[in-house]
Amino acid sequence: MRSLVLALLASTSLMTASHAAEPTPAKAEIRTPLSELGKDDPYLWMEEIEGTRAMDWAKARNGKTLPVLQGDARYATLEAQALAILNAKDRVPGVSFGGDGSLRNFWQDASHVRGLWRQTTLESYRTAEPVWETILDIDALSKAENANWVYKGASCLPPEETRCLITLSNGGKDAVTVREFDTSTRSFVAGGFNLPEGKQNYSWLDKDTLLVAREWEPGQVTKSGYAYVLKTMKRGQPLSAAQEVYRGTETDVSVSPFVLRDADGVTQAVIAYRGVTFFESEKHLLTDKGSVKLDLPLKSSIQALVDGQMVVLLEQDWAEKGFKTGDLISFDLAALKAAPATTKAMLVLRPTARQSVEQVTTTRTKLVVALLDNVRGVAQVLTHGAKGWSAQTLALPANASIGLGSSAEKDERLFVTVTGYLTPSTFWLADAGSLKLEQVKASPARFDASTHVVEQFEATSTDGTKVPYFVVRPRAAKSDGNSPTLLYAYGGFQVSMTPAYSGVMGKLWLERGGTYVVANIRGGGEFGPAWHAAGLKENRQKVYDDFFAVSQDLITRKITSPRRLGIMGGSNGGLLMGVALTQRPELYNAIVVQVPLFDMIRYSQIGAGASWVGEYGDPAIPSERAVIAKYDPYSNLRAGQKYPEVFIETSTKDDRVHPAHARKAAARLEELGYPVLYYENIDGGHAASANLAETARRQALEYVYLSRKLMD
Repeated sequence: MRSLVLALLASTSLMTASHAAEPTPAKAEIRTPLSELGKDDPYLWMEEIEGTRAMDWAKARNGKTLPVLQGDARYATLEAQALAILNAKDRVPGVSFGGDGSLRNFWQDASHVRGLWRQTTLESYRTAEPVWETILDIDALSKAENANWVYKGASCLPPEETRCLITLSNGGKDAVTVREFDTSTRSFVAGGFNLPEGKQNYSWLDKDTLLVAREWEPGQVTKSGYAYVLKTMKRGQPLSAAQEVYRGTETDVSVSPFVLRDADGVTQAVIAYRGVTFFESEKHLLTDKGSVKLDLPLKSSIQALVDGQMVVLLEQDWAEKGFKTGDLISFDLAALKAAPATTKAMLVLRPTARQSVEQVTTTRTKLVVALLDNVRGVAQVLTHGAKGWSAQTLALPANASIGLGSSAEKDERLFVTVTGYLTPSTFWLADAGSLKLEQVKASPARFDASTHVVEQFEATSTDGTKVPYFVVRPRAAKSDGNSPTLLYAYGGFQVSMTPAYSGVMGKLWLERGGTYVVANIRGGGEFGPAWHAAGLKENRQKVYDDFFAVSQDLITRKITSPRRLGIMGGSNGGLLMGVALTQRPELYNAIVVQVPLFDMIRYSQIGAGASWVGEYGDPAIPSERAVIAKYDPYSNLRAGQKYPEVFIETSTKDDRVHPAHARKAAARLEELGYPVLYYENIDGGHAASANLAETARRQALEYVYLSRKLMD
């Protein structure tokens, strides 16, 4: 959990409204009116997300692209292979602990396209064929209500966890409907909580009260489109009767509640997160007498409560307190509530320069931390005592990615996953007290990995920075530049690209002789917050230089060549693909641009773009716009360039990164005379697919395209 995840959820009894103080304005440049940015763009009409003209255009492009890719002799086989893997009955179901000791899972397959929320026992889960009980059937619900429901999760009230808030999305959008469900009766609660569709942050306060941040009145959202007014809502109350407890401002990114509960489910503190920017947030302790702003750096995130200690991850230096970027620290929560201004923090863990804190969770008395050490996973158990914190390491397999799953909280158990590029995921039950480990499940192999090898190399970027990357390739591959190679990267928002098993990628690419590469470029979180900060705003070009350095290093090592090198990236990674297209097209013969940002001059006005100015800068500020304009793919498209034929994908239902980015990219390329393959899924949200069948179709289209460009 990082500070960029602003939609944190929470709870306790609060009745007094509180207001965020207006920040003192700094001396600033004169802002350019947003109406002036891109006002002459001939494709502005594509920003009407489901406008008739835009939809007709998208359907026409689908009508041109799908026959080309689906008409390829390989398509049917690749789609069938992808769907078989995604729907496989022998997939290992990931589980979470329920309050009654049961294990819960959400499952999709060919018979349950929308999915089942179900449960079993640990004893049954250990067997080859667990016995499952259905809690909620999303396919049946959608049919009964004639709705296009996509399940987005459940938030259950501890400690019993029988009353749950079910989150449902129409077609995969970020805007969701929230309804109260009783797991003991397997039914929605008559007269229970029901929040209409919206982008909202919410949490249980107690069994009869919710904390909700949403658009309470028309237009009462931030410039980013998220809520900034937090209220309590009582059972049986209409939305109009909810009581305000905290208010941010329209210029914030969002406001959300966050609860700190002890292992018995008792609320110890309730905090309002005021997201000032995407990465900066004020934390306000809410009490019956109002709010108290906690003395924490803006770039920090509250991670957990264990043994009375509130654990915080620092994403910037806190020099006056003696702490550094990346440190994990803790406060005595009782002392902090009693004297917020004077309570001192203690160091929990300080990563090295090549380490970063990736995940934090708790069991009943232990803090468990997943670290990346040179992009390889390590899990540590930390114990708080009279002399501070002590650490022990869980003896999990080395040279792999480690993910912390659900913890029991009633005892010291938690689930841990271990995976690698060629190693199917294994599921472990760990005891953080005894450090005992039990491998309870192992995913079956989906492709023949025996002929491949994983290697880690480093490229040198323009400024001398060493940038690591992983190569997965046939062991017998010759270094002659002829290996069809797919390079993937993201490079933003402190998101780490770690080794992970993909049965579909392995089957559709590696097993067919392809090489797969993942670049750990700046902007990500592989080496902590500093690695991310190195690629922010005015330093954005460093992210792209890192990517080009890895691309060139692959060519220099003769792992591949421009004729055989293709690249893929989505969302922020889709922006990376656009920059690669416009800045270094000679390096690539195939580019898959997934749900991209592309028009960076107008991005802050489209979809949820205004929330990302902390990452890219603000186009309304002339000096920041000047930086953005240098790499903006949309305005830098030119005629007469040697652009490869690109494959651009998006989703109509994506209300995070607006489909207009992809639409305008394709339209502009067509206008300049370049061939373009374009596919817009009508459903799917930001994942560009709402169910496994749509996912298989999208993946088959991608690998047909890559095969045509790199293997033929």
